[in-house]
Amino acid sequence: MTQSGFGKADNGNYLLDVHIADVSHYVKKGSNLDNEAIFRGTSVYMFDRVIPMLPIELSNGICSLNAGQDRFALSCLMEIDSKGKVVASDVYKSVIRVTQRMSYTDVNKIITNSDEVVMKKYEKYKDDFKLMEELAHILKNRRVKAGYLNLDIPESKIILDENGRAIDIRKYETTFANEIIEQFMLTANETIAEKFYWLNVPFIYRVHEEPDIDKVKELNKFLWNFGYKIHINQETVHPTEFAKVLEEVKGKPEEKVISNLILRTLKLAKYEHENKGHFGIASKFYCHFTSPIRRYPDLFIHRMISEYFLAEPEWQAQFEADSEKYAKSSSECEMQATKAEREAESIKKAEFMEDKIGEEYEAIISSITPFGMFAELENTVEGLIRFENMGDEYFIYDEDKKQLIGEHSKRVFKIGDQVTIRVIEASKALRRISFELVEEER
Repeated sequence: MTQSGFGKADNGNYLLDVHIADVSHYVKKGSNLDNEAIFRGTSVYMFDRVIPMLPIELSNGICSLNAGQDRFALSCLMEIDSKGKVVASDVYKSVIRVTQRMSYTDVNKIITNSDEVVMKKYEKYKDDFKLMEELAHILKNRRVKAGYLNLDIPESKIILDENGRAIDIRKYETTFANEIIEQFMLTANETIAEKFYWLNVPFIYRVHEEPDIDKVKELNKFLWNFGYKIHINQETVHPTEFAKVLEEVKGKPEEKVISNLILRTLKLAKYEHENKGHFGIASKFYCHFTSPIRRYPDLFIHRMISEYFLAEPEWQAQFEADSEKYAKSSSECEMQATKAEREAESIKKAEFMEDKIGEEYEAIISSITPFGMFAELENTVEGLIRFENMGDEYFIYDEDKKQLIGEHSKRVFKIGDQVTIRVIEASKALRRISFELVEEER
């Protein structure tokens, strides 16, 4: 591989060069910056702000790949064939200068030919983006065939006013421009993980183990009601089985509910010093390499790669113990950050609904419990409908089918059903939203 950058080689293969700011050049092992990064483990994202792992002087300054400025980077050059397989790769230290920073919105307008002004402004990059789109489709198709779990569960976008109060909530919309970056980053992470696995050096992998078979069997009890099944072969399950179900439910009313239940069935991804593969993306080798400014495992990997290049005596022994220690602490920090982000989201959703008491909405039943059912609005806000707020009838809870059945009317409520609800409670302090069922006219 003698050519770098993005484009095509003489043999027709794609050349993809992914450049990541070399944060390890500035955050030295054992420094105060490094110790603080270890303590935080990850950046925490709160709506319109971030609690960074590293100071903004780094994240928004010298480690930000700003246009027109030279920046130290670690680069992963990959040669990819027409089927999406990485046939050759190289990792190297570099100095890069970004020629043009782009937004996802503008890139999507270019690849969809939907804005003449934007098309004209970025005319000289048009062919590059079309080629990127082409490669991203190839990479994604290869991943899907391998069993990549495309859990299309929309995230919430919470809009705050100048005082930090939630004034709007909507689904976070993504386009194929986002997918291009996603596929390129996934490929770089896989390539780095596999390369350094075979070099047998200390490393931190992103691990996602196969789900517990008992949980898969429990999931199948529910899927049976919709006519789906995850096939288990000799007490093991392949990601393609989950992928098939996700493909079958696409566009159907039960899609979101089944996607969420599959997500709950899967184990949590975590960091480990030993490679155990990644079930969710159907990959034998995976790591986090592409965000060293906001995740400590990425920073550790950058530092390890730099040490490997230097080949100093005894470096591996020093990093071996660190890889196990920091994998564990980073997983713990990630769990704490995720919990904080979810609780903050619950607070803001309840805050947003506080002045909506009495209003009616269409909702989808998202969960059935022994004490009622949860319903989710189009904007991703979820609330509980307790039995006492479902009318005068007594409902029987069918645990196997995850259904509620009226004792006298035999009316059935199941996950995925559409209902009309009225907001009766929204407590920011309690992080709680409650609905009541609006009875249909009969």
